[in-house]
Amino acid sequence: MTVPTDPTLIWGQPAWLEEATAWARARLAERGLEPTGEIEQPHVRWWSTVLRIPTREGDLWFKADAPPHAFEARLLPILERVRPGHVPELVANDAERGWLLMRDGGLRLRELVHSWHDLTHWQALLPEYAELQIALAPHSDELLEAQVPDERLAVLPGHVAALLDDRDACMVGRENGLDEDEYERLRALVPDFAARCTYLAAYGIPETIQHDDLHDGNVFVRDGRYLFFDWGDSCVSHPFNTLVVTMRSLVHRLELAPGGPDVVRLRDAYLEPFHRFGSRDELVEAAELAHYIGTAARSLNWNRFIRVREPQYRFDDEDAVPYGLKRLLDIGPLGSWS
Repeated sequence: MTVPTDPTLIWGQPAWLEEATAWARARLAERGLEPTGEIEQPHVRWWSTVLRIPTREGDLWFKADAPPHAFEARLLPILERVRPGHVPELVANDAERGWLLMRDGGLRLRELVHSWHDLTHWQALLPEYAELQIALAPHSDELLEAQVPDERLAVLPGHVAALLDDRDACMVGRENGLDEDEYERLRALVPDFAARCTYLAAYGIPETIQHDDLHDGNVFVRDGRYLFFDWGDSCVSHPFNTLVVTMRSLVHRLELAPGGPDVVRLRDAYLEPFHRFGSRDELVEAAELAHYIGTAARSLNWNRFIRVREPQYRFDDEDAVPYGLKRLLDIGPLGSWS
């Protein structure tokens, strides 16, 4: 067993590793399998860890999520049941402990997309992801029962107001945080934010699963299919909020122009399956509203994960909360990074 580099995390504790590998071995044995080599631990972070288990049927992957993300083990079976073939094949799960055992997902999209010339992959996969969201919309209550976080438009304004009441989370007066002027300006925006949520809801586009971290590291390609991975940041919300992280990531990695022709083309590819809910102009208007609303929702997402961490694991990411809030003061076009 390869040991992780940070022994202070639970994932590195011998007792936990023994328990996790015993569970994985038992699930393999139920299928007549066993490890054919050393079990490795290539991913160790506060929020999750991953074990690679070689078998005669190929590598299997064990994933354990920290408590704020543990709903993923309850979510994946729902995704696979409702829209089969769009997530890595699930071998076993432990819903209570947040554990997953999956077959190999194939090649990461990051290894295939290196420049704007490769955007055909995104043009193909974004409509598939949109269809998954549409298929899951009638199952929103089931998603919430699985403890997928609730960031629907009806509750978002209250969540944003509560976040802005927390000066510590907003890092007011601290390096990379909000200054007093920014803080007061954002608090004054809450009624307008609530109004925008109401406007977006009026378009009648159903709320559903929203990955909220859909970038090229979380999409795999196997046997010509795109598989969507790592749902631990997801929530139930307006589907178009997805575009915030996806377009920001593409602009940053591929040096695209925010709001430029490539971004617009990809946005339109994503919106295509939603034409059953409105005209192109209506969908574009809704996407513009979601760009603003989803920017705030991403800060809520970060805060949800950071606030439960031990203090020594907060410093790397805690400025992501005020970073997202600052963007509301100067939103920029879709895909804007700063």
